[in-house]
Amino acid sequence: MLAKRIIPCLDVKDGMVVKGVKFRNHEIIGDIVPLAKRYAEEGADELVFYDITASSDERVVDKSWVSRVAEVIDIPFCVAGGIKTIEDANRTLQNGADKISINSPALADPSLITKLADKFGVQCIVVGIDSYYCDETSQYQVKQFTGDEKRTVTTTWNTFDWVKEVQARGAGEIVLNVMNQDGVRQGYDLEQLSRVREICNVPLIASGGAGEMQHFKDAFKISDVDGALAASVFHKSIIDIGELKQYLKQQEVAIRL
Repeated sequence: MLAKRIIPCLDVKDGMVVKGVKFRNHEIIGDIVPLAKRYAEEGADELVFYDITASSDERVVDKSWVSRVAEVIDIPFCVAGGIKTIEDANRTLQNGADKISINSPALADPSLITKLADKFGVQCIVVGIDSYYCDETSQYQVKQFTGDEKRTVTTTWNTFDWVKEVQARGAGEIVLNVMNQDGVRQGYDLEQLSRVREICNVPLIASGGAGEMQHFKDAFKISDVDGALAASVFHKSIIDIGELKQYLKQQEVAIRL
C-alpha cells in the first residue's frame, strides 16, 4: 500500500508566503525559502507552491525563488502559477521543481494538459481544481482565476465533469481545492472528496479545511485520498508535522515517518 502524503501548501504573492480564508483577505506569513526548509525538516512528504496571482495577472510564476527552494530542500515540490506553455513548464522544471500544476490555464485551454503530459510525462502534471458548492443551485462549480477575488469567474464546468475531463486529457494527479472550506479549519469536505474519489483513477489530493489531526485521518480513512494538503495549521504551528504523522500511524494510516 502506498504511503499517504502530508503536503504543506505555500501560497505565494509578491514574493512572500500568504494565507487567506476562502481565497480572500490574505495575510503575510513569511519568506518562502525558510518556510520551505522548515517543513522539509519537520517531515513533510512534499510541498506545493501556488503563485496565486500569476494567472489573474497574466504572468508566469517567478522562477527566482523556485531555484532557491530547490537548493535547500530534498523532498519533491510542485509549482503552480500561470503556466500556459511547454516553455513555461520546462523552465519551471529546469529550475528544480519536480511537478507543475495547472489550473486556470487548463480551463482556458484543456488541450494544454495533454501537451504537457505528452512532453514531460503524466507523473509530473498536476491539475488543480477550485471547486465551490453553490447553495442556490446545489451544484459543485469550478472557478477560475481564484487568486484575485475581483477577477474570479464561475466556469460552465461542474466539478465532477471536469475531474473526468482532466483525467481523459492526461492529468497525473488532481488537487481538489474546496473553496467553501478554505482556511476555516472545520475539516475537509469528505462528501465531495468521496464523490470525486469514485470517479478519480489518479492520485487525489484533498485541499481546504484542515484544522486538527482527525481531519487528516478522516480524509485518508473516509474519502481515501492519497494526500492531504494544508496551509494555516502548519504556518501557524497549530499542528506539528512529526506529531501528525505519529498520530496517523497510531490510527493505522500508511504513512512515512
